[in-house]
Amino acid sequence: MFLASVIVPVYNGASTLGACLRALAEQTIPHASYQVIVVDDGSTDGSAAIAAEHGAHLVCQDHAGPAAARNRGALAARGEILVFTDADCEPQPDWIEAMLAPFADPGVAGVKGAYRTRQRSVVARFAQAEYEEKYARLAGRPEIDFVDTYAAGYRRAVFLQAGGFDTGFPTATVEDQELSYRLAAAGHKLVFAPRAIVYHRHAATAWRYARRKLHLGRWKVRVHARHPARALRDSYTPWTQKAQLLLVPLAVVVAGAAALARSRSRRRALWSLAAGLAGLALGSTLPLLAHARRQGWAVALAAPPLALLRAAALDAGLAWGLLSRRGRRYGEGDR
Repeated sequence: MFLASVIVPVYNGASTLGACLRALAEQTIPHASYQVIVVDDGSTDGSAAIAAEHGAHLVCQDHAGPAAARNRGALAARGEILVFTDADCEPQPDWIEAMLAPFADPGVAGVKGAYRTRQRSVVARFAQAEYEEKYARLAGRPEIDFVDTYAAGYRRAVFLQAGGFDTGFPTATVEDQELSYRLAAAGHKLVFAPRAIVYHRHAATAWRYARRKLHLGRWKVRVHARHPARALRDSYTPWTQKAQLLLVPLAVVVAGAAALARSRSRRRALWSLAAGLAGLALGSTLPLLAHARRQGWAVALAAPPLALLRAAALDAGLAWGLLSRRGRRYGEGDR
């Protein structure tokens, strides 16, 4: 038996898996106290060979998605605590130690760590500022309701009893959010460990960033359908981001109505309303600016338009998810 089992799902991650495993081999806790399990999710790029070269316990399966891969790793684990990270993450040397520390409290069932990045891209540093804003919300809270899989820890017994991650999420999107809400609703205590840090490469272009948010929005529909109360209030999402999800589409709709209005007075009133909504949307990005400024002035200047891009992409994804659910209801399914 081990104190902890570190589970790393991988699908065609040969370019980053080696760095992840080297970081896991250089941890501050004794090697004999933890095992590293790599679950190869049907890779075709030699990821399995890299895992074997680094001495990880290798589990192979046909491609079924990261949720299924993590669950498979949990079944193979021999540690009391399951610790998850991703194949494109590089944990700091004291990461496992910092992830395990909160479990000294027998009431803690799950632990969330934190992202950092070494990237210089403005978009990537903006993404990091987003995380920093959310971490500031979590800091000091006795309990949270969202544990991300890039740095997640669970008591193995609790994880298995809950049924693990929902394999209905076929890609890495919000399967961690759904499990977190499920555990929190069952009364399990989840906490934030800000010193449990992994380094990650965020989306480095606006296109990749928006595409990521689009897909997150799509799958959030399923999460919110199961946990509707969390759509309005959770420990992780700033209220300003929720406001932007309303203000941005409202401003677009009103601007469209203004463009189609026939009377000059009506058109002027609608344009004024659209401008006011757009101003509120821009104003709602101010709390994020403090975190963006720490990433540099270029990031601070880019933060308002990128925040509005985030809202537009998430809104589009939510619409996509709603239409997909309606299609399934009438037998059409996803397309």
